[in-house]
Formats: sequence, C-alpha cells, structure tokens
Amino acid sequence: MERVALVTGGARGIGQEICRTLAEAGLQVVAADIDERGAVAAAGNLPGRGHAGHYVDVANEASVQALFNAVEGEIGPVAVLVCNAGRLLLHDGKRPLIHETSLQSWEETFGVNTVGPFLCSRAFVTRRQAESVEHGRVITFSSVAAQLGGYNASAAYIAAKAAVIGFTKALAREVAPLGITANIIAPGMIETDMMRTAAGGAGATPANTSNVPLGRIGQPCDVAAAVRFLASPEASYITGATIDVNGGYRMQ
Repeated sequence: MERVALVTGGARGIGQEICRTLAEAGLQVVAADIDERGAVAAAGNLPGRGHAGHYVDVANEASVQALFNAVEGEIGPVAVLVCNAGRLLLHDGKRPLIHETSLQSWEETFGVNTVGPFLCSRAFVTRRQAESVEHGRVITFSSVAAQLGGYNASAAYIAAKAAVIGFTKALAREVAPLGITANIIAPGMIETDMMRTAAGGAGATPANTSNVPLGRIGQPCDVAAAVRFLASPEASYITGATIDVNGGYRMQ
C-alpha cells in the first residue's frame, strides 16, 4: 500500500513542487488548498495514479476535520503531513510596520501560518493514535525571517513563523512514542509569488543575492528536495530539527 502524503497549500508554488516531488518518490499525494480548483488541477498533473485535490481552509477547525475525514475515508491513512500553507499580508502594497498592523491582519496571519499547522497536526496525531502508520511524518514550515527577525516580512509573519518552530519541537517530543517524527523547514529567498509580493509586486525581483553565499535565489525544487528527504525512511532518526534551505543566507 502506498504511503499517503497530505500537502497543504498544494495548489501552486512550493506546495505544488512538493506534491510533484513526493509523487515521483512513489507516494500517493493529496494537494489541499483554499483554491480548490487549483488543488484539483495540481493533483491531476502529478505523475502516477490515485492522487487527489481537496479544499481546505487551514485556519478553520471544521474545514480541517472535513479534509481529514474525506482523505482517510476515500484514500487511506495519512502517513506524511506537510503543513506548507502560508500567508503574507501587506499594507498599502508594502511590508507593514508594527504600528501599521491591524489586529485583524495579525490574527489572519497567525490563522494560516500558526493555527493551520496546529489544527492539521492535531487532526493527524489524533488519527494516528487510533491507527498507526509506518514512517509517520509531520513537516512544518517556518522561515529565515523568523530566525533573523526581518527580511521583507512583517512582524506578524515573523512572529507566526517563529511560533511554528516552538510548536513543532513540542510536537516532536509528544509523537516520538508513536514512531512519528516532526521537523521544520525554514526556507530563505525562494522564487515564488509570495516572495515577489514581499519584494514589491508581481514583476519585482525576488531578492538581492549579495548576502547569499551560494549566489542565487532558491527554487521551489530546492525546498521540495528537503521535504522528500524528511518524508523518507532514511530520515527516521531526525526529529525536532530545523532544516535551513537558504543558500547560506542565515550565515550573514
């Protein structure tokens, strides 16, 4: 039986590339996204058979429960959960300073970036306590912004992504007796729509590479490769770790 991987934010960008990479590795992939049509299209373009696309609002408890009920009822138990869905809100088209950040914007940012991984992980762990899987994995997403406290991101985004690190470490301790690992990926400058938005708009250059030792902007495939490794049986002794995928940017 193929292992099932559930990827939130799977309709485009890094999430779409993660779906493709995991499908190539032989997993049965579910792309879940608030853009249901995009998720279905992404799943339909994956190599192999049995993949699916589903709607989810990761910040909504009922929506997350409905997703897991549908996936595990129709396909099978989820073995790999990838909490990739993320959101970066701007103010008047630019990164908002703290005094420009509304409570609504703060809560919406935390809803997707922090509440989402909590709700998805809780749903996953609850089901794995009742029905175990081989090589269970939870992979969450932080950011180099959380590690450096800046980098074209708002305080809300930085704080939300920093919270993911602490949450995932706590999760790793709790699920270890179940044979499940939980790890964090912290991407740096990756060429995506979100990065272009943070840089100033759809046509903007994602970032300056002068502080990147490897001298280039990262691509979604660089992040997907790290996910593929953490999802594999070969990563069974790695848990509670933060994997930097930033070309050395954090060494500045």
